[in-house]
Amino acid sequence: MKSLSINQVVEMIIYICSKLVEEEKYLTEIDKKIGDGDHGITVKRGFGSLKRVLEKKQHFNSVNELFKLCGIEILKNMGGASGVLFGTLFIGGLKYVEEVNYITLGFLSRFFRNSLQSIINRGRASRGDKTMIDALFPAVQALEKSSKKHEDIRIAIKNAALEAKKGMESTKNMKAKFGRAKHYGERALGIPDPGAITVYLIFKHMSEWFSLIPE
Repeated sequence: MKSLSINQVVEMIIYICSKLVEEEKYLTEIDKKIGDGDHGITVKRGFGSLKRVLEKKQHFNSVNELFKLCGIEILKNMGGASGVLFGTLFIGGLKYVEEVNYITLGFLSRFFRNSLQSIINRGRASRGDKTMIDALFPAVQALEKSSKKHEDIRIAIKNAALEAKKGMESTKNMKAKFGRAKHYGERALGIPDPGAITVYLIFKHMSEWFSLIPE
């Protein structure tokens, strides 16, 4: 598979949103250990709202319009620092990319590279700070590597999900430098960052969606 239509992208995002809503309890349990305990609730609120909006809206003129709406809905409904950062995942990715009515692996790799840089610029976190960056960074690298090799988009997303998981798992061994988790010091060791988990879950469920559609 080399590309996805706008309608397919909408279906994929709705699927991801549905799965993230189902992860509320798990995300909340993790966040209670090193955070405010509300990450699962905010993820459910933000992505649940986005799912409802996408199920009602019938037409998008471009993928860019779709992603902008996704970012706005996340910002508006998720709230807090997480809302800003996950909203930036969508809106920040649109910088310097062409307007398109379908997506290719090349577009996705550029989009997520822009997302990563926008989140770094906004949150001031770096790789190794026990944040969502630690899952997103290796996922972006995997997408770029797959794009250079002109791999099938399904394979590329699967590889990105695997790398995001490794990045998320690596946060267990990191001391947090941001958020409430930074106050836990070494007590936060052994516990993955909730934001990194959410990034991993996005790629995981994206890969799942690809496995469910015809080749």
